[in-house]
Order: sequence, then C-alpha cells, then structure tokens
Amino acid sequence: MSLALISSSLTEIVHEILPTARIETLPLNNGTGIELYLMNEDYPQGQLPQEAALQLMEQPYYWAFCWASGLVLSQYIVDNPELVRGKRVVDFGCGSGVVAIAAAKAGAAEVIACDIDPVAQIATRENAELNEVELVISDDFDNIDGHVDIIIVADVLYDRDNFPWLQRFVERADDVLIADSRVKNFDHPPYQQIARCDGCTMPDLDESAEFRDVRLYRTMTA
Repeated sequence: MSLALISSSLTEIVHEILPTARIETLPLNNGTGIELYLMNEDYPQGQLPQEAALQLMEQPYYWAFCWASGLVLSQYIVDNPELVRGKRVVDFGCGSGVVAIAAAKAGAAEVIACDIDPVAQIATRENAELNEVELVISDDFDNIDGHVDIIIVADVLYDRDNFPWLQRFVERADDVLIADSRVKNFDHPPYQQIARCDGCTMPDLDESAEFRDVRLYRTMTA
C-alpha cells in the first residue's frame, strides 16, 4: 500500500483548532476506487479545550470526513452509472466532494459541486484533482444557471431547517437522489425509498448502528 499523501493546505486549516491533526489521503472501502483527503485515522479524539470545542461547533470540519451517506451514495452511483451518464449533475452540500467525484467517474457530462463552506470548496477541488476528474465548484445553489438533469444529495437532513430544500430540489431538476441516515420516518412525497444500505463514516467516528443505516430516496418530475 502506498504511503498516504498529506494536504498541507487543509492540514494548515485544521491546525487552527486541532494542532496535532492532519489531512491525508484515505482510500474508500466501498469499491469505487476513490481516494479522499480526510482527517487522519488516529486524529485526536480526547477532550478538547472549551475554546477549541466551541470553535468546532461554530465551524465544523464536515469536509474532513466521508460520512456514511456519502460513502453509500457514491458507491450507488458508480454501481448504477446510467443515473448520471451524459447528464448535468449538481451535488448539493458537497462537503468533501465524494458524491460529485463518483458522478464524474460514472460519466456525467458536467458535475457542479455546491457548498457554502469555502473550505469545503477547497477540499473538493483538491479531492477532484487527486481522483483526476473535473468538477465545477459553486458557492451558491441559486447562482447555478441552466437545466439540471439530476441533483444528488448526501448528509444534509441532519438539520430539520434543511427540509424545505426537498421541495426546491424537485422544482429545480428532473431527478433527485438523496442519501440520509438521520431521518427514520421520512415521509416527503414524491420521494420514495429505493434502497437501504449499511455505511460507516471514514475515518470511523464509532457512531451508533442507527447512523450507519443509510436509506436512499429518489423522485423524478419529468
């Protein structure tokens, strides 16, 4: 196994709060062949000073982990490339960019990776380069012009304030594909559950079994 590459720019960012952490390459364990710059597997997990903990709560490093839903959705897309092949795709709340990268690898004509977090945008660019795919980076969903064939979404429904986006997605694209492990009583027509898989966040956060239970939902408006 090759030695992990370290992202100096992203490591410098995490050092602002976690001075002993680093961001290094980690191959995903889902058979996609994707590698990502993620938090080191032996990252500091001890009790943080109060100031550091507050900083992390204010600006979490979502992009530094491949969350269970992103892991599952990226595999689903690579295993079912017809979902995105030749299409214009938007990855909403892209985080590390894992789902966008999967779509590009599966043959999408264009993939727009959208996230309001400027560091997530940096991480997505670096991860795209690492995986030798091209992505368009956007910081504002409302600024994406033109027709969108499919919106792909993972790990955004942890906050109920994000639920109104479900309707906006339907209004914006012909097809929407969502992965989530947090909402257990998902009842939002016209979305329907199409699959259910186990997934584990990388690096492992030792999450409970309920958060490893990932469900996929899809709707097509065309």
